[in-house]
Amino acid sequence: MALFDQHFEHLDFTAQPLPSHDFEDCTFSFCHFSEGSLMKVRFSNCKFTHCNLSLCHLKGTAFRKVRFENCKMLGLHFENANALGIQMTFQHCNLTHASFFQLTLKKTLFSACKLCEVDFTESNFTQSQFQACDFAGAIFYNTNLEQVDFRTSVRYSIHPEKNKIKKAQFSQSDIHGLLDQYGILIE
Repeated sequence: MALFDQHFEHLDFTAQPLPSHDFEDCTFSFCHFSEGSLMKVRFSNCKFTHCNLSLCHLKGTAFRKVRFENCKMLGLHFENANALGIQMTFQHCNLTHASFFQLTLKKTLFSACKLCEVDFTESNFTQSQFQACDFAGAIFYNTNLEQVDFRTSVRYSIHPEKNKIKKAQFSQSDIHGLLDQYGILIE
């Protein structure tokens, strides 16, 4: 079953999960999904604002052109989502402890997001933009960050020899995030 152009506001989907439908051009505002299931739900051109999706089960969930704004998304395992056609945008979201393990999310926009202790291992974020994001404790290992813009982001620690960073952009004031592993002091 498919639902089109629906607006869901102030709903609690923790006790009664969202049905496994296709949602196209739908908006979810101030909804609570925390620790619930979004398994096999398909979202196309949808928008989530001020929602709590923390610890949701995402096995087989499709996110195609989905925008998240001011959402709490703690501990989400995006690698369990359906990778086919996955495309998301994040603005002012808290994604602490989320995982993008082995996902390809080229040209993704993260704006003013908290990405603390997020796992980016073996993922591909080529040409993505991380605008004013906080990366404290984030894990980058064998991650493709080519042509990524980190210029306004802080607290990242990226090992240049263990990640692809060709033509990535960094600010001079936060360059120490590329040198942490070498144990050198910059003053």
